Amino acid sequence: MKFLELVNKRYSARSYKADKVEKEKIDYILECARRAPSAVNFQPWHFLIIRNEENRNKIQQCYAREWFKTAPVYIVVCADKSAAWTRQSDGKSHADIDAAIAAEHICLAAADAGLGSCWVCNFDTVKLAHDFQLPAEIYPVAIIPIGYVDEQPQTHSSRKAIEEIATFL
Repeated sequence: MKFLELVNKRYSARSYKADKVEKEKIDYILECARRAPSAVNFQPWHFLIIRNEENRNKIQQCYAREWFKTAPVYIVVCADKSAAWTRQSDGKSHADIDAAIAAEHICLAAADAGLGSCWVCNFDTVKLAHDFQLPAEIYPVAIIPIGYVDEQPQTHSSRKAIEEIATFL
């Protein structure tokens, strides 16, 4: 599959079947995330794979949307600020940037594996960190629900024209 085809295949799925996601597919997704680029190759990420009912209930309390509850698997993408590269000129830590790159690799790998996914950033990060006992240096960046899609979108969301987002110099 060409890359643009894969990018077009990926969308924010908000309805999942109850079917279990095979471990081989989760392993494939994690391998793709593991190979994501990061600043100075520091790889400051950690992934929580939420599959059992008790932990699914915990994570659903951090983002109380009905559609969110339909996902059989959640991958919490975390950044490890103690392992991240920091730019000297302005002190910018790249932990969240690197974690976001890995998160998008997860979404694209899920699409490639025939699964749906959705970026979720509007969640209670404090509750999630507490409920899953994250160390102080590790913080959640995104929750990505993963599963077999129950309903295909009618249309993809619109995108700005190239002329609106790029300046050729």
